[in-house]
Formats: sequence, C-alpha cells, structure tokens
Amino acid sequence: NPPMPGLNLGDVVPNFEADTTVGPIKFHDWIGSDWAILFSHPADYTPVCTTELGTVAKLDAEFKKRNCKTIALSCNDVESHSGWIADIKATQTVADVPFPIIADPKRVLAVSWGMVDPDEKDAAGLAMTCRAVFVIGPDKKLK
Repeated sequence: NPPMPGLNLGDVVPNFEADTTVGPIKFHDWIGSDWAILFSHPADYTPVCTTELGTVAKLDAEFKKRNCKTIALSCNDVESHSGWIADIKATQTVADVPFPIIADPKRVLAVSWGMVDPDEKDAAGLAMTCRAVFVIGPDKKLK
C-alpha cells in the first residue's frame, strides 16, 4: 500500500490484506455490509493500550447491536498479539478479546493510513505509531 497523501472524510478507505489474531483478512471483505471501527495502538503490552482494548472488549455487545465491527492495529506480530490478549484477559477481567488485532510490525499500514508521528522514531529508526480511530461505513467510506 503506497502512502496516501491524506485520508479525508468521505474517501473510500484503503483495502488491504493483513495477518491478524483471527487469521488473514482482506479489509473490505472483513467489513462486509457492516460499520467498522479501526483503531491503532503504539505497541502491545503498554498499560493504556491494554485498558483501551479491554474496554472495547467489554463493549463488544454494544457495537454488535449497532452492526459495527471493531478491529485493532498494533505494530507487533501476531505472536506478540496472542500473548497480549492473554494479558488483556487477565488484567481487564474480560473473557475474550472478540475482535481481530492486525499485525503491522513493519508499520506498512500505519504509514499508509497516516497513523505515525513523523518526528518520533524507535531504536530501529521506524516511525512511532500514534493512537488513531477510523469510523468506516458499510460503503467503505471514512466517516
């Protein structure tokens, strides 16, 4: 996915394929005819990110009532995400994390969606991701 000059309200969001904690997805196919919320996090196991994912897990039934799917993105691999899910369940008192977490260890999606801080780099020189939330309609357009 080449970097986008900017994702604006009303734009059709990029379609992408990604590995997730529930297996590979094609984003537009995964959305189907529902609403979707894509939210990003800087890294697995960070305290604030852990509480945020726990809260979304606790609200899962409310999202489902509104025909809205949730999906998270974190710049770690699926193996790390799987361990993090166990941590979220233990620390946030949730039985499950019922939504996929996208693996983006090379930050390809984070960069293409504009989820990075251009001035902050990690030890490997990769741009640090920021928290971002995207609300996407059944028409695959950013709302």
